[in-house]
Amino acid sequence: MSLLIALEILGLVAFAASGALAAVRARLDVFGVIVVGLTTALGGGIIRDVLLGVNPPTTLRTWPYLTAGALTALVVFRFHPQVARLRKPVLVADAVGLGLFATSGTAVALNLGAPVYTACLIGMTTGIGGGAIRDLLLREIPLVLRREIYALAALLGAVLVGVGHVLRLPAIPVTAVAAAVVVTVRLLALWRKWNAPVARDPR
Repeated sequence: MSLLIALEILGLVAFAASGALAAVRARLDVFGVIVVGLTTALGGGIIRDVLLGVNPPTTLRTWPYLTAGALTALVVFRFHPQVARLRKPVLVADAVGLGLFATSGTAVALNLGAPVYTACLIGMTTGIGGGAIRDLLLREIPLVLRREIYALAALLGAVLVGVGHVLRLPAIPVTAVAAAVVVTVRLLALWRKWNAPVARDPR
């Protein structure tokens, strides 16, 4: 559990950094940067808990999550030129966070009695929800709906956890393998510049 929490916080820090960087580029003040950073980091988990009736949401009851997100946003606000140069490490950490949140979100939903298909959708939303809210706050079409293999990678990991649950396989190894698959697919998509198909421009 300690390792899982550490990895989740690593992913949370990556999400908070991406949100804070986007807020800095949008010329928000320090409060706005912290709000967008925290929303990006915690939004998916809050949506998950609201859908599952967990009240108050877990990330709002556990101080390390809030503290890590807020401190990350402050560091990005102060040192954003240096952080922007760490693009590759941030992308790798973001992929790890996506894998962990999508699969753990699915596992939490299953443990609370949600049907498999519902748990898979909740797991995907846990992984991508914060980024979608970030883009909406910054008046942009969410990135996960425009390009890149991101939501599809999260859904794949969630489905793997669901399949493992149906087959009654050990939950922890299945979740770990599913998270690794999400990270691998996400990094391959970045490396190979894979994108989901887009309709042709009628013009």
